[in-house]
Amino acid sequence: MDKIALTAAALYVIVLLRAGGTFAVGWLAGAGARRSRLAGRVSSPRFRRAERAIQRWGAPVVAVSFLTVGFQTAANFLAGSMRMPLSRYLPALFVGGAAWALVYATAGLGALEILGRLFAERTALGVAVVVALLLAVCGVVIHRRRRTARSSRDAATEES
Repeated sequence: MDKIALTAAALYVIVLLRAGGTFAVGWLAGAGARRSRLAGRVSSPRFRRAERAIQRWGAPVVAVSFLTVGFQTAANFLAGSMRMPLSRYLPALFVGGAAWALVYATAGLGALEILGRLFAERTALGVAVVVALLLAVCGVVIHRRRRTARSSRDAATEES
C-alpha cells in the first residue's frame, strides 16, 4: 500500500476517535450542566437560540475546524455540549477528518522526508535546522507568556 494512503488511513482513524471522543465528552458535560446549578442559564431563551443555531448550522463549522489549529477540539466539544444531532455531526466529522488526515499525511510525510534527506546528506545542517526550529518555538512560547504576564500586571495596576 502506498505510504501516503497508509498514513492517511491511520490518521483518519485517529482523528475519528479523538474528535468523536471529544464530542462525547462535550455531550456528557452538557448533560451534566443541564442537571447542575447552571441549569437556569442553560435553559435561558438566549442559550436555547444559540443551541438551535449550532444544531442547525454547526456542521460546516465542525468540518472546517479540522483545517484550523487550536479550534478543532473546541468545535467538537461545543457541538457535543450543544447537542448537535448525530445526523448532522457525523457527516461533518467524516468529511473534516478526511481533509485533516490528507493534509497531515501529505505535508507531514513531506516534511519528514526533507528532514531525513537533510540529516542523511548534511547532518550538521539538519541538526542546525532542528535547533533553529526548537529555538523559534521556545521564543514564541516565552514571548506569549511574557505578554500574558504583562497584561495581567497591567490589569492588576488598573484595578488598584
